[in-house]
Amino acid sequence: MKILKHIAILVLSISLFSCSSDDNTSTQIPIDEITGLQKIQEISNDNHTIELYSQSGILLQGYNHITLRIKDKKTNSYIQDAKINWTPLMHMVTMKHSCPKSEVMKTSGKQTLYEGDIIFQMAQNDTEYWDLTITYTVNTFSYTAADTIKVLVSAKKTVSTFTGTDGIRYLVAYVAPQNPKVATNAISVGVYKMQDMMTFPVVNNFKIKMDPRMPSMGNHGSPNNTDLTQSTTDGFYNGKLSLTMTGYWKINLQLLNASDNVLKGEPVTTENPASSLFLEIEF
Repeated sequence: MKILKHIAILVLSISLFSCSSDDNTSTQIPIDEITGLQKIQEISNDNHTIELYSQSGILLQGYNHITLRIKDKKTNSYIQDAKINWTPLMHMVTMKHSCPKSEVMKTSGKQTLYEGDIIFQMAQNDTEYWDLTITYTVNTFSYTAADTIKVLVSAKKTVSTFTGTDGIRYLVAYVAPQNPKVATNAISVGVYKMQDMMTFPVVNNFKIKMDPRMPSMGNHGSPNNTDLTQSTTDGFYNGKLSLTMTGYWKINLQLLNASDNVLKGEPVTTENPASSLFLEIEF
């Protein structure tokens, strides 16, 4: 009888272990897909909460890479298959306008994350503000969520808007490196034109001449810089930025069209210490 009792206990233990193993296999523990990101804010409607993230947790005047995910309020789960569009809108005292923005795409290798870029050409102030409208489709149903967003002033000049010699309004924005080093850095810049108050398409087939200088150090330059040309993959203009020491750098630029006509900016000379088109970094 004792032998039968021990056998019964053993069988029961194996059965319980097997059930536990099956449960662990079928119930996948969700991976924390937002590791390394900080929440900017939430935008909600009756059905969903949209969470906005970035590496810094804030939105700044200039280039912003934004990650988002959509939480279903009923199931408390995150949507894995959505088609998303967004429209940033600046409410000025006398007018409204948008800004350059990319499409919102599913983040590669992630189940619940989507990402895109927004380039704010100006920050908010006491009387003018930005809002963000997000339209999206889930299982053939369409939804909209909107709210005001905080866009803070950048400490350095990371975006420049101007009218070119061709009469077209352009916007040039610093994209990378976000963490510059004393080295030859890969630099990326976005170039856009204002088609109308709501449309800012990428400008193609231009070229950007670059001359980084340190005004506080006799306006010295650096060797081995490479002018910027457009990438066929992301549309940004990429080159090589040589930084020989830490501190404040003025990145003097000249924007040339496809015919090599200068639309904005001048070469740096003894008589002309800076271009009228420039961006700034300090590290």
